[in-house]
Amino acid sequence: MALNQRSRTVLTLYSAHNCVHCHRVRMTLAAKGVTYDHVLVDLNDPPEDLIDLNPYNSVPTLVDRDLVLYDTSVICEYLDERYPHPPLMPVDPLSRARLRLAIVRIENDWLTLVDEIEAGGRAAETARRALRDDLVKNAGAFKASRFFLSPEISLADCALAPLVWRLDSLGVQLPREAQAIIDYGERIFRSQGFTRSLTAEEKGLRP
Repeated sequence: MALNQRSRTVLTLYSAHNCVHCHRVRMTLAAKGVTYDHVLVDLNDPPEDLIDLNPYNSVPTLVDRDLVLYDTSVICEYLDERYPHPPLMPVDPLSRARLRLAIVRIENDWLTLVDEIEAGGRAAETARRALRDDLVKNAGAFKASRFFLSPEISLADCALAPLVWRLDSLGVQLPREAQAIIDYGERIFRSQGFTRSLTAEEKGLRP
């Protein structure tokens, strides 16, 4: 049934089976404990609903009644404001700004490299080395607190944990000096919210 033919009383998320950006939104929803309709999309054959809703035919796409959002950062910040408990951003402006800047760096410095690796081709190996080297260089940030730069799970973790979950499948092997990243992953992977955020395909990315 087309989305516009059914009640929009529950959030609807269109996402792919294995997508680091979609996983980021699903983790945000899981951290909030929000109930939503989940539509898994084959981007080679997108549903008519998505074509009608999103001019870019992209995922993730979130529908909340008459509101349609299709930028990952916008979706995650909207969810944090729409469902304020538990908060996924600090209360004070200074800490919020610092965490937002960290998220921008995760997006620009690391998630773009994930996209390049997954695209394959000549650029993939260069991107793989760049991701590994930059993670190692920044490993100290992963042991500054229980979660990434925060004692509680935040939107930065929602962006970062899906990347760390995929490192093995991306062919990125971390050396001993990056043990803090491995330890961070083990902590956040054990959280109930992370487990709920995984699709069946994503569960198979790690043994």
